[in-house]
Amino acid sequence: MTMTVGALWRYPVKSLAGELIASAELSANGVPGDRVVQVRGPEGVRTSRSRDHYRLLGLHATLGADGEPLIDGQPWASPEALELIRGAAGADAELARSDGGVRFDILPLLVATDGAVTAFGRDVRRLRPNILIAGVEGLAEVDWPGTELHIGEAIIRLDSLRPRCPMTTVDPDTLERDLEVLKDIARRFHGRLALNADVKVPGTIHVGDAVCLVRDAG
Repeated sequence: MTMTVGALWRYPVKSLAGELIASAELSANGVPGDRVVQVRGPEGVRTSRSRDHYRLLGLHATLGADGEPLIDGQPWASPEALELIRGAAGADAELARSDGGVRFDILPLLVATDGAVTAFGRDVRRLRPNILIAGVEGLAEVDWPGTELHIGEAIIRLDSLRPRCPMTTVDPDTLERDLEVLKDIARRFHGRLALNADVKVPGTIHVGDAVCLVRDAG
């Protein structure tokens, strides 16, 4: 297989729609600026997995020129951004910075492959990957846990296939929910799509970079 980096995403605010980026300087915490702000309620972190808060996916988080997250163009710590968040996640929702590894559900990176996305048959944004690997045949990713991706100087360790959650049932454009999507993932993919990953060796990667899969990583 001739593989390349097909696309890169970051999600500056956890559970909000993210942004496509052209490059990323990978570190132990994955993509810089990824999930550095969380939506919280009295019970803890609120996410779009919940049937009550899935409309968070209709808000777009980006990084401003100063490196701080924006929510639909508004500074994340502004009253305007908080009003948007409370409209999607409830009147008691708050926004808080979350630096460090605790901001990730499993590992700092999620890697998807175009072969599996094609088999999935739906918008890749439902899977919320950080990296899309292009040029992958079918469901080859099923055999990738325990291997490494070498991209330039960066080395990404592929740990395990990701169990999928109700977030996949939400159309990223219309916000319509289709519970059949999660049932389909369970039926055809044993409930798992894309790969949990972390950064073994830091480095900058770009869309279009060549990707080498290393199976006997030492």
